[in-house]
Amino acid sequence: MPDMEQLYQQRLKRYTTAMRKGKPDRVPIRPFVAEFIATYTGFTCQEVTQDYNKAFEATRRCCRDFDWDATVPNMVYVWAGIPQVVNLKYYQFPGVGLSPNVGFNYLEPPEEQGSWMQADEYDALIEDPTGYLYNVWLPRVSRDVAAPGQPNTLKNNLSFLKGGMQMMNYFGAFPGQIEKMRTECGTVSAIAGIFKAPLDILADKLRGYLGLAVDLMERPDKVKKACEALMPHLYHVALTSSDPTGTVPIGFWMHRACVPFISQEHFDNIHWPTLKPIIEELWKNGRQTLFYAEGKWGAHLKTFATLPERSIVFHCDRDDVFEVHRALGHKFCISGGVPNMMLAYGKPQEVRECVKKIIQGVARDGGYILDASAIVQNDAKVENMKAMTEAGREYGQY
Repeated sequence: MPDMEQLYQQRLKRYTTAMRKGKPDRVPIRPFVAEFIATYTGFTCQEVTQDYNKAFEATRRCCRDFDWDATVPNMVYVWAGIPQVVNLKYYQFPGVGLSPNVGFNYLEPPEEQGSWMQADEYDALIEDPTGYLYNVWLPRVSRDVAAPGQPNTLKNNLSFLKGGMQMMNYFGAFPGQIEKMRTECGTVSAIAGIFKAPLDILADKLRGYLGLAVDLMERPDKVKKACEALMPHLYHVALTSSDPTGTVPIGFWMHRACVPFISQEHFDNIHWPTLKPIIEELWKNGRQTLFYAEGKWGAHLKTFATLPERSIVFHCDRDDVFEVHRALGHKFCISGGVPNMMLAYGKPQEVRECVKKIIQGVARDGGYILDASAIVQNDAKVENMKAMTEAGREYGQY
């Protein structure tokens, strides 16, 4: 039996050394596995979405069997128990409106008049973000919450009671899961805390992407003021949910605030000025941020390079990982780059060759973490995930 605490400390040092742009004993392996845990352990997507204890168990089994250095305690991050008791409108879940063997879905507002925030409500959001979200947005996104001035109902009262209980239940379970990963598997919890950019909040949760696209053309000043109003709240959430020791980074899920979803002008004048100060302030407080760059962000790599050295870890999805390394590798740790399409439809030898090429081209001087290019869902083949892991061990020695 290995000494799990000794193994954990070795992996923690390996992981943190790479994130700080150092050269550890070998390349850390840190896959962000979501519904893949169900594929591997024989659960359905419905089971790991509806029962977080099964998701926790499946994650630990993958940690033990694959011998990974770090991963997320539960990358199936939406536990259905919270949005279902609040009766939210913008999610669909496996087995509830969907097949039991697909991941949960986020639903965009169907049309402009159905968006969760109307175009003429920017001033209300800017003046009081918390009041707007509580009094206007929440009654729109929940089928049970009564808007101010409307008759109170039992469903309204229970949505707050049950929703609060479920929040405490779920998030209170994470410390135990993290401890079990440490003591049973010797595996590091890869991130702590969550951050989203102000412009992504507008697109994802309030206006919808199409609504925001119109607003950027018709009322860009309002959009910018709304982003500025959201900044302190999003910074507070990121800091207070982060690792208080600053050991592991804050997860930053980057969605559609890049070219071509928005213009370069809107990136330069709205998105970046309301994002960069938050990242810099987090770094001043000893917190790294994981830029999980979903999609292609090549148009903005030079801009990201203006951030303080080591303040972020940049995760590469659809961009060329070698181009990303050339643009950012002198300042930041890089992770990812193994295509999810290859993990789903390729052969193990292709995966091994891909990993070898990435390690030889990106990880020579340290500062690289092996991972798939995006969150690994249930289409990834088990044999390909094994090949990625084994190749990482074989070629990742320094």
